[in-house]
Amino acid sequence: MNAKRMQGVYVVEFAIIGLLLFTLLFGVLEMGRLYFTVGTLNEVVRRGARLAAVCQISDPVVLRRAIFNAANDEGASGLIGNLDTADLSLVYLDENGAVVASPGDPANLSSIRFVQLSIENFAFTLLIPGFGGGVNLPVFRAILPRESLGSDGEGGDTSC
Repeated sequence: MNAKRMQGVYVVEFAIIGLLLFTLLFGVLEMGRLYFTVGTLNEVVRRGARLAAVCQISDPVVLRRAIFNAANDEGASGLIGNLDTADLSLVYLDENGAVVASPGDPANLSSIRFVQLSIENFAFTLLIPGFGGGVNLPVFRAILPRESLGSDGEGGDTSC
């Protein structure tokens, strides 16, 4: 066999094997990103529901801290780039699980029994070239029993 002719075969073999290898490598990286995103979104709803259970009703700091931002830092999350506080849905529930219409009203404060935070229709965008678009993730929801709701029990309010 001619060694000069064999060099072209090596290049073709590397191109085929390299394509498969890099596709597998990028697929593994994307799966890792997906698992990280799902775990982080689970933690966001858990953390946000916990903060909402102990902080004042409809305090904007709750949602900012839930997405791992500082209390005064508005905008997208520092961990998940396209997650914003607008993606979160915070509601207060009564003992039957129905939404309390105006939770900030002092007359409705005693009817609040649970706090629910959810994220719906979150789109996970793929970074692999050629696989455009994204994947809509399932609903993430956390429901916790209310605690102080920002009150110290003596008529004073506490801030988060």
